[in-house]
Amino acid sequence: MAIVTSTAQGGGSVTLVPSTLDSYLYETLECMAAKTEGYSAISFTLQGPANGSFALELQTKAACTDETFQSSYSVVQGISGILQEFTLPLDSFEGEGNGDAIVAFVWSQFASDAVSAWTIGDIELVCDAIAQPSVTASPPASTPISQPASQPTTPSGECQNLLIDDWISQSRLTFLNYNAMQEASSDDNSMQSIVVDSNRVMLTPKDTDSYFYSQFGCLDVDTTYGGISFRIRAAAATSFTVTLTSVDECGGNVSGQTTRTTAQLSWAFDGTERLYWFPFSAFPRVDTTKLQMIYFSTFNKPAIFGPMSFYCGTTASDYVLPAPPPESTAVVTVRAPSSTATQFLVDGFGNVDSNALGQWHGPDDGMVVTFGKNSMTIRTNDSDLGWNTQLGEGCVDFHTWENSYLHVSYTGSNKFSIALQQHNEQCNDDIAPFPETWDSIEAARYATDTDIYVPISHFNVNLTRVVGFAFKGFYTTQPTTFTKVEVVDSIPSDAKIPNKLPSGNLVFACKRPNSFAFAIDDGEPELAQEVMEIVKSENITVTFFTVGLPLLDPTTNLSNVYLDMQRRGHQIAMHSYTHPKMEGLPDTASIDWEYNNDIGAVKQVFNGMHTPYFRPPFGTEGARMRQRLVAALGVDDPYIIQWSIDVEDWLWAETATPQKQLDAFKRDLAKGGNLVVMHYLYPTTVAYLRQFIQLAKATGKDLMRVDQCMMDPNAPPL
Repeated sequence: MAIVTSTAQGGGSVTLVPSTLDSYLYETLECMAAKTEGYSAISFTLQGPANGSFALELQTKAACTDETFQSSYSVVQGISGILQEFTLPLDSFEGEGNGDAIVAFVWSQFASDAVSAWTIGDIELVCDAIAQPSVTASPPASTPISQPASQPTTPSGECQNLLIDDWISQSRLTFLNYNAMQEASSDDNSMQSIVVDSNRVMLTPKDTDSYFYSQFGCLDVDTTYGGISFRIRAAAATSFTVTLTSVDECGGNVSGQTTRTTAQLSWAFDGTERLYWFPFSAFPRVDTTKLQMIYFSTFNKPAIFGPMSFYCGTTASDYVLPAPPPESTAVVTVRAPSSTATQFLVDGFGNVDSNALGQWHGPDDGMVVTFGKNSMTIRTNDSDLGWNTQLGEGCVDFHTWENSYLHVSYTGSNKFSIALQQHNEQCNDDIAPFPETWDSIEAARYATDTDIYVPISHFNVNLTRVVGFAFKGFYTTQPTTFTKVEVVDSIPSDAKIPNKLPSGNLVFACKRPNSFAFAIDDGEPELAQEVMEIVKSENITVTFFTVGLPLLDPTTNLSNVYLDMQRRGHQIAMHSYTHPKMEGLPDTASIDWEYNNDIGAVKQVFNGMHTPYFRPPFGTEGARMRQRLVAALGVDDPYIIQWSIDVEDWLWAETATPQKQLDAFKRDLAKGGNLVVMHYLYPTTVAYLRQFIQLAKATGKDLMRVDQCMMDPNAPPL
């Protein structure tokens, strides 16, 4: 046997997985005089992929003393996919064969629609054979070696590939460290980078000590699945090792482990994506009734993996990704009447420091922009960052322009949001929150290749106290160049205005007079009891925003923790499924995946609960994530909860100056903030929680849940 990915022997058969059409399996004989001894055919059993084919070569000599042999061929087509018995008459082979000097039989040219396993057994010479119609007597064609088919195949029968990871979410893999099986998957920071995109993961090693693993729990695949398959794209000469492990008992220690190099698996790479696989028989010391983990290590170059799964039976196949839901291309347009208000230029980008109104314009900290002649270019896919251009000092009464239009001249990408910001009631920049809120529209819905027209009425804010416009929520690295921002009284006759999509309530502060709310995001389960005891002893109720995927993981115990919190009267709300920057996700399907899974997790754990309260991870907001939240929840006015007090635990908790968390709380409290963001991730943060609560009480405000401080009629009474 040569150039075969791997083989398994037993029960009078051998299973092989050919890597190319040059792969072969042979049986040698001691120059047998089969014809004289009464044998007229070769018989064997074979199971291969449906519609596959193979060649059988008969090697004979003119005389047993000769040094060279001659080849005769039969090509068998139309393999059924189930175990078959084949009997090939020796005189059916094409060529000048000598039935009295047979030296070998060679199986080769294994062809199928996808990479597959082939099982051959019970090989024997028989008498009185009758030719079978499935045999075509002709030599194999001398065609180039074919690559595995790019189209995925689904095994016949009820069995379907069992997904290990489909690489659907960057945050699931690298923030929460889960695979699609909701088991641990990580590189433990050994890689230079791990990038998830389009159901692929690119692993870039720092050095040969880098590794990556994906766990299965304690999985029994013994009678159903034959191995693991996944697509790989890697440069020529790439190599790494694959290790499988099993445990002695579920929850026990590793008892079986086998490592194979890519060379031992006959995996060769050429820069193209192909399906690669291995049967479990290639890892003989592993117990397939208690599989624990697959572990990749000693990478010498980067590699890109496609969806990884257990394949059914002996035939390796792709995992078939579900078809994405169709995106509606229909756009409902609305009338665009003219306005009588005066039109004016907001920004012509002629000055780095101020706009055409003489007001401040500029980027958020961390955003880099490039000014040209009367133009400004943004190139970022950090959806947290934005460009702001103000309309005036303090509050600007913009209701006169309610029937006017925002016009933006641009080139390049339109994958961003446009927001109109609303000032606080005091029109005071030094009072929290500032801005008080804003509404965002999706630029692409309103855009042509060069112009964006948005009715001012599509921004759901208080127009008597606006601040200015912001361009934010960029989710592609493609640049956008802005040349003009203006307010106009009419639009061109060929311009189309889409309908306004509901975008929910973006809130940074409590609405109930004299109220205050602690809104606490996920943390460490071992710190949860301390948090509960503190809020109990302080006799307050709070709101917990929980991430869906860890909630479903029984090893975290978070479901029990939050059920206990709910029983004690605390509010439970959503915080996404895997904690990504929601507006930074590449498409609406990815956003929907987060919402739908999170809604499902909350419903499952909390007995059918459906909550309209959501806190975006990292506070990242934009039009798409707001619009899709409305669609996912089926309500027009869900609450997108931000904050006006940030304890900055993410910045200070693990430093030498954790007391700066207390300083941050006092700073925002002094500005009038009344809605807190914090996590119980760190012992120092939890240690300050009681002081946070007592400082809030000292203001004389009533402490309550978020839904209560929003005066939600569906909230429990105070």
